Parts: sequence; C-alpha cells; structure tokens
Amino acid sequence: MDSRHSFGAPRKVGELYSLEGRVAVVTGGAGMYGSGISTALAEAGAKVVIASRSLDTCEQKAAELRAQNLDGVAAQVDIADEESVKALADHLMADYGRLDVLVNNAVARSTGGDFSTVSAAQWEETLKVNSTGILLATRLLGEVIAVSRPEGTVGAGGQIGPRGTGSIINIASIYGMVGPQFDVYGSTGMKNPAEYAFAKGGLINLTRYLAAFYAPRGVRVNAISPGGYFSNQPQEFVDNYCRRTPLGRMAGEEDIKGVALFLASEASAYVTGANLPLEGGWTAW
Repeated sequence: MDSRHSFGAPRKVGELYSLEGRVAVVTGGAGMYGSGISTALAEAGAKVVIASRSLDTCEQKAAELRAQNLDGVAAQVDIADEESVKALADHLMADYGRLDVLVNNAVARSTGGDFSTVSAAQWEETLKVNSTGILLATRLLGEVIAVSRPEGTVGAGGQIGPRGTGSIINIASIYGMVGPQFDVYGSTGMKNPAEYAFAKGGLINLTRYLAAFYAPRGVRVNAISPGGYFSNQPQEFVDNYCRRTPLGRMAGEEDIKGVALFLASEASAYVTGANLPLEGGWTAW
C-alpha cells in the first residue's frame, strides 16, 4: 500500500470524538454561542479556557463547568489588543505547553441600526473586533496550535501523529452567506447590521485561506454559520423566522454543541476549509 494511505488501525467512534488531553480556547466562551461550545468541548474531555474581556463572566462559566466535574478555567483577553492576545498565548505555553483547539467566537455586536444609519465610526469600532481581532487571535493562538503538533504530524505521509490535528473553528453566520430578509423583523424594531454581514462574509473566505495556510502544519480551519438562535427574542420575530425555515424552528444550545465538537475532534480529521451552515435549511431555498 502507498505510504500516503497508511492510516493505522481504525478507531472507534467514541475515540474519534474524544478530546481527552486536549486544550481548547473559546473566545467569548460564556456568551450566546460560546457557552454551549465551551460545555461541549469540556464534556468531551478537553480543558477549556473560557476567554473574553469580562473575567467575571468567564469565571462564572468556568465555575459552572467545574461544578459538573468538567475542566474549565477563565482567562481575560481583548482580541482587538495585540499585547493582550500575546499574553494569553504565552500563558497557554507556560501553563499547558500546548493548544489544540481555538474557537473564534468573540464578536462586537452592533448597537446601531441597518445600512441607512450606520456611521463610519461605528463601522470601524465593530470591525476592530470582528476583523482585526480575528487576525490577532488566529495568528498568535494559531501559532501555539501549530507548534503543539509534532513535526510531520500531517504531510506527504498522510499520517496523524499522537496529538492529532489542531483545529480552528470560526463562528460566522448565514448573513455572511446570503442577504437578510428584513420582513422577518416585522414591527419588533430589530435591525440587521450591515457591518455584521461584511465581517462574517469575509470570515468565511478567510477560513478557506487559513485552511490552505495551516494545512502543512497539521492545523485544520473550518467555519460554522449559525442562523437564528433562540435567545428570548420577540414572539413576532420567532414566529416569522420559524415559518421561513424548513425545519420550522430556531437553533438551540444542543445544535451548536454537536457541530462544534465534530469540527474540534478527530471525527473531522479530513475536513478543512469548510463552512457548515447551522440554520435548519434557511439557505436551502
């Protein structure tokens, strides 16, 4: 058999999805998407570093995990500040000597309206996190993942080393894939920020770029594009959204947990550069 296809003994499904011995960072790991993702990775056996600007919020989530006998720790980081991200990278190497999974989930949410009202200052402020912050987190923490792979982990031989592949997961959005349907908001006063679409569309293609960039070093890069995620929105919006969605409902925590674990684990060892829509079929019609 060609050495490029010598994969070793097949592993059982439970082994493929296990994150035992792995270290993961989830930026914004106590937020709407981040909380479920942090829980999923911890339940699979990872040490999960929950990182954001609010250390108190991260500590609360970490304590919640520890109360379930899971391994959660808190860290403070401002992904738009290069020195702050570098300090986190140094901390990871000093304390754990490795990083296996990075979930780029932290986001600056717009406080303004739609394209007709967004100001240049507001646009620049949100993109400082949603664009530049992604650059800093991925470059500095991605390097920690890459150096954590043994030399030759993935290459011409097609082998997966004892530490497996590293994984970077970018949280994008269906609004990086398609335009919004403004009528779903009805009379709720909810808006769809133009800068959000700009950032998430760019993030999806950056995912493809980074997949090619990091592949020789044993690091996979994929994106998840959530659609409507239930968080007690006005009933009018929820009803409109569910009618528009083939599966007839919004997403919940269990939905993002399964997808995130798949991309973080060796179950997706041959998946990179993909954008996985998590939207109940919203973009299918």
